[in-house]
Amino acid sequence: MKQPNRDLEWFANPNPERDYHIRIDSPEFSCLCPKTGQPDFAEIKLDYVPDQRCVELKSLKLYYWSFRDEGCFHEAVTNRIADDLIALLQPRQLRIEAIFNVRGGIYTTIVVEHHAK
Repeated sequence: MKQPNRDLEWFANPNPERDYHIRIDSPEFSCLCPKTGQPDFAEIKLDYVPDQRCVELKSLKLYYWSFRDEGCFHEAVTNRIADDLIALLQPRQLRIEAIFNVRGGIYTTIVVEHHAK
């Protein structure tokens, strides 16, 4: 069985001449609250326009899984995911929406957007 890890992989974009969106929804993301140690659950919605590279889905799943036992503020983990994917893929556009489940009567949604220069 594969273990969670931060080794994101990519494959060559089969249509780099065209702008198109890749949308990946991951409804089972989890990490730990850095203050209480309690689990935080979120849905991660990734939407990007690839340039030369596309993210390999199994590696993305294992990457998300690697946060399960790590204490992370919602803002920090969402930006970390964005930074890692931008560094790997160098996409034309990228948008990550992290929708965290209710905690103490409050929902948190973090949105990170990137546009290539």
